[in-house]
Amino acid sequence: MRTTHETSAAELPQRAAELLTGGHRLALIAAHYGEGGIRVVYLFVAGPPDVRTELHIQLAPERPELPTLAHLSFAAGRFEREMRDLFGIVPLDHPLPRRLVRHFHWPRGWYPMHPDAGPPPAFGEQEGPYPFLQVEGDGVYEIGVGPVHAGLIEPGHFRFSVVGETILKLKARLWFTHKGVEKLFQGRTTAAGLPLAERISGDTAVGHALAYCLAVEEATGTEVPVEARRARALLLELERIHNHVADLGMLCNDAGHGILNAQAQRVREQLLRLNRETTGHRLLRGGVVPGGVALQSLPEVQRLKAIGEDIREITDLALGHSTVRDRFTGTAVLKTDAAREIGCLGYVARASGLANDARIAHPFTDYGAQLDIPVHTGGDVLARFLVRAEEIDTSLALIEQLADGLTAPRAVVGPSPRPGAGPRTGVGLVEGWRGTIATRVELAPDGTLARVKPVDPSFFNWPALPVALTDTIVPDFPLTNKSFNLSYAANDL
Repeated sequence: MRTTHETSAAELPQRAAELLTGGHRLALIAAHYGEGGIRVVYLFVAGPPDVRTELHIQLAPERPELPTLAHLSFAAGRFEREMRDLFGIVPLDHPLPRRLVRHFHWPRGWYPMHPDAGPPPAFGEQEGPYPFLQVEGDGVYEIGVGPVHAGLIEPGHFRFSVVGETILKLKARLWFTHKGVEKLFQGRTTAAGLPLAERISGDTAVGHALAYCLAVEEATGTEVPVEARRARALLLELERIHNHVADLGMLCNDAGHGILNAQAQRVREQLLRLNRETTGHRLLRGGVVPGGVALQSLPEVQRLKAIGEDIREITDLALGHSTVRDRFTGTAVLKTDAAREIGCLGYVARASGLANDARIAHPFTDYGAQLDIPVHTGGDVLARFLVRAEEIDTSLALIEQLADGLTAPRAVVGPSPRPGAGPRTGVGLVEGWRGTIATRVELAPDGTLARVKPVDPSFFNWPALPVALTDTIVPDFPLTNKSFNLSYAANDL
């Protein structure tokens, strides 16, 4: 159930506080420029049962400002800083008013999401270097890592303040490759928006495509057949498994056990080939489509059972190896209170004792009631490893249930809605493999995309990484970073 409330800027803090204290969480903030001026949408969600509440605030074009909610929600403070950088909307009395998205070589006063922004002007040193917090004292020194890294990952800069090997403070600086994804959605047809959604984060093609399609389907009043919803859930679990298996192996590799990593990547390759057989693409692109799903084949039960046994053997070998287990245990603890205050999602939250899962809170099919969500309270690398391993078992069991009664190859798509049907806005909430993905869509009168706001769980989880690393040692960083495994691409849209 989604309800919309027109709210004044003065009423916003009180309404938001009521929702947050009532068990809701802030899923996204989306700014809109339209004929009526500037509108800001706050989406709060809770569940089960599935409840979605939107607060809409109209702003004066000559004074685009509103009161900050940073004192109520850590995530709100980051959304507000993002909104100021991209739209020029000012959060009044924000406790941390400096830039978040726009680096300091971005010109002052140019906001890329403003309708009159035009092409980007020449960049230069407009406001000096980024104001990293300086930690001083006897024996304190700094280590800079990145922004360019070895391998294929996108850029990110990490500034360590260290004494001896102990990390006193870590600052993660992201947004080096702002791609303008939200702007690229505007004016596309809903069908043309799907390939862009699939590529928000390459390893989460199903999750982002599904959140986008659910939002479009709500906006257009499209009914998705039950069989298609079951097939979508199956694809979502396949995506979860191949990513978790890769992480299990790479965590072993960072603990010095390269052979286990090689075995895990061998299994992942089997899963990627299975993905290609299922949808025609190794990363499962093309499987989720507006109104339904397209399958080329279904996973064989016996094949999945063999893969599951393989994964369990690798996991048992890792946990039974004293060096690996000792390396994971007690490393980079993210306490439950910190995870809750930051607003963490997915396996990061579940490893710190927070049982958040959109498959139960916001189900799009009926499998959530039978779902056993793995939760650990240790908050360390070991807990994040265990949650992944247990989620793989859950996903394999779900795939077997979901595949029962499905047939392939075939496409299952609901009937096209009549022109002008639907509320013209929609929200999709999906438990991607990293955590809950939220996407909000607004359609123009001609049916094209007027506004698409996707939010990856990495946006919520990145601030938790420096918290977990406080008072650890510098050699813990690669292992801890992999245990979080956050997306640069989906964070820097």
